[in-house]
Amino acid sequence: MNKTTEYIDAMPLSDIEKAALPKTDIRAVHQALDAEHRTYSREDDSPQGSVKARLQQAWPDSLAKEQLIKDDEGRDQLQAMPKATRTSMFPDPWRTNPVGRFWDRLRGRDVTPRYLSRLTKEEQESEQKWRTVGTIRRYTLLILTLAQTIVATWYMKTILPYQGWAFINPVDMMGQDLWVSFMQLLPYMLQTGILILFAVLFCWVSAGFWTALMGFLQLLIGRDKYSISASTVGDEPLNPEHRTALIMPICNEDVDRVFAGLRATWESVKATGNAEHFDVYILSDSYNPDICVAEQKAWMELIAEVQGEGQIFYRRRRRRVKRKSGNIDDFCRRWGNQYSYMVVLDADSVMSGDCLSGLVRLMEANPNAGIIQSSPKASGMDTLYARCQQFATRVYGPLFTAGLHFWQLGESHYWGHNAIIRVKPFIEHCALAPLPGEGSFAGSILSHDFVEAALMRRAGWGVWIAYDLPGSYEELPPNLLDELKRDRRWCHGNLMNFRLFLVKGMHPVHRAVFLTGVMSYLSAPLWFMFLALSTALQVVHALTEPQYFLQPRQLFPVWPQWRPELAIALFASTMVLLFLPKLLSILLIWCKGTKEYGGFIRVTLSLLLEVLFSVLLAPVRMLFHTVFVVSAFLGWEVVWNSPQRDDDSTPWGEAFMRHGSQLLLGLVWAVGMAWLDLRFLFWLAPIVFSLILSPFVSVISSRSTVGLRTKRWKLFLIPEEYSPPQVLVDTDTYLVMNRNRTLDDGFMHAVFNPSFNALATAMATARHRVSNVLEIARDRHVEQALNETPEKLNRDRRLVLLSDPVTMARLHYRVWNSPDKYSSWVNYYQGLTLNPLALRKK
Repeated sequence: MNKTTEYIDAMPLSDIEKAALPKTDIRAVHQALDAEHRTYSREDDSPQGSVKARLQQAWPDSLAKEQLIKDDEGRDQLQAMPKATRTSMFPDPWRTNPVGRFWDRLRGRDVTPRYLSRLTKEEQESEQKWRTVGTIRRYTLLILTLAQTIVATWYMKTILPYQGWAFINPVDMMGQDLWVSFMQLLPYMLQTGILILFAVLFCWVSAGFWTALMGFLQLLIGRDKYSISASTVGDEPLNPEHRTALIMPICNEDVDRVFAGLRATWESVKATGNAEHFDVYILSDSYNPDICVAEQKAWMELIAEVQGEGQIFYRRRRRRVKRKSGNIDDFCRRWGNQYSYMVVLDADSVMSGDCLSGLVRLMEANPNAGIIQSSPKASGMDTLYARCQQFATRVYGPLFTAGLHFWQLGESHYWGHNAIIRVKPFIEHCALAPLPGEGSFAGSILSHDFVEAALMRRAGWGVWIAYDLPGSYEELPPNLLDELKRDRRWCHGNLMNFRLFLVKGMHPVHRAVFLTGVMSYLSAPLWFMFLALSTALQVVHALTEPQYFLQPRQLFPVWPQWRPELAIALFASTMVLLFLPKLLSILLIWCKGTKEYGGFIRVTLSLLLEVLFSVLLAPVRMLFHTVFVVSAFLGWEVVWNSPQRDDDSTPWGEAFMRHGSQLLLGLVWAVGMAWLDLRFLFWLAPIVFSLILSPFVSVISSRSTVGLRTKRWKLFLIPEEYSPPQVLVDTDTYLVMNRNRTLDDGFMHAVFNPSFNALATAMATARHRVSNVLEIARDRHVEQALNETPEKLNRDRRLVLLSDPVTMARLHYRVWNSPDKYSSWVNYYQGLTLNPLALRKK
């Protein structure tokens, strides 16, 4: 068999079609396939002429009429996006100087808050009611939180051992030895630090407690006068003039999972009969060439299988500016003015058609709503860690989400996905300028969602949480280390966002959102400092002689005190604040039915196991988050390169590498406290033993075998597992189908395989006009690549080749026409296996 025959056999053609092709040489095959009979001055450009024919052979059901067009140089191009209708989207510079704004107000400028300036008087009056209620509620929350914190801090002050605060007089201490003064002050300095940290941390816990409590009451009563979901009946027809874009920004994601979820979502939309009101945009920022080719293949298959021609689009950006937010902004600039609304999806998002239609109806019924955030439910994971987290978010999450809505109303959160956005105000007000200055907290904003919500509200548009709208789903990280990698990014982004706390015009609620975002991670080093100071105070108490006399003429000594009854009472009240929300959650399930959670006994046992699991993980997260915060402030880059693994489990080597320092700290801490005072070790036991066990918990919880075993025992069971909704069943079905036909080593198949080469060539984005300089560069890229082995061709160089239709055509021709000359490439490719199901045969 010669090379031409092998080439023809690689095409998805019938035997009759193969027999009709010439067997003389590769160039003749391309000429025979070119219906336009184009001539090329260079022999290795001939594959460009057969691109259309090869695409039609491989994916005949995916090509809509007029989807194959010609670029400016007459090359075949697959038009994967609709025609752009550009609009401008410019960010406003950040004004973070409150002194300058105060001066402007003194001079009579800019008196009206920006978030009210857009509204007419009638619109302001219509919103005044819920805004007044929201203000009253937030002041109530503030009073409750501060009062609780003040009482707890006073109790904390009374149980600290050194109570000679009133006798400390710096003037009297100036005349004595410096070391003596230091030893007298040291316990009180430590206690002062402990009190300050305790107050901040208790305030943070208290706010969470009241949020969960009000969420519990909302869900228990079942009626919410201000729920945005109550503004529609649920069966109103959608306005055909207001179309919605489902946009999914992706970057080097699991292609099989992305397109399985997207197909299930789209088919659910079609089942509602509202598909004509929606379009889908897959916005890729992927830079792994293998994944890029796999995305293109999956897009072609999706179009064919759901008849999505003209409604499902795909685009890969060559210039990945501003990451996800830049990808969304790019969509808005090019196609945003064609749509009234857009729903932002994450790579793991799945939404039912009823949920999407419901979000559109809510937008129609609330013309002053800018963003409506659904409450996604976590599901779909099998590891013990993920199943435990799924259970926790499913059981406790509704309380906190309903509580957030109670306190915030129309000035709420936006989490960046599974939410509907009104496009026009988003374009006008939500472009993000880079943060000024230098350093780790300057530059492009990383956590864009909170900022976009704040900007939307600043412009007068409402930001709501539809916490009671079903049909919105997401997935969680499969193991602890993967979650911590995500937290590292979120930590940096939230710390950056705090620079916007004083930005002009921000609503007070969103200033508080920025603060809570920071506290989500800053609470970790504060807690660590609290524990460290408490340990230091115990060391001072055990190893130094108490200073009974703090003044020269003091008549009575100041004895160190210990009040165990108050300490136990304070500890118990703190535990109530931490764990009562969990108890309220399970009470709600007991009241409304436990069948979907495995029954009364299993859901109660699952709760107890989850509490134990959270106690084991809290100190581990504390130390990691502390490192993330300190690294961000010092400008250190935390490098975290994980070894490639075939499943979601954490290898023992990686676990001990990541948790080894924590294990050592726990051992030293435990041994030191046991030697110093065994009673204090009892109080520290949940902390130190969690650190000692951290690598073992990390590995065992990452095992899907353990997670599936708990699933069989009906532990950590959630309603989505007991009675899966159709959209999740379809996602699992399509995921199995996609796994069976997955495409690995996409770049090499795009070089060698006729069909994938045609697809890559037709979807290549670097379509420049012909010039001598460009031709020299192209030849250099091709020659350098072919003169090396494929293993030495790095990702960036592969991506340059993949982005140019001419280089892909020339690579394809040369490796087939001269296999002996480029034997390193041929031998490497022959060592790969093309999944026989990756491309349908005739």
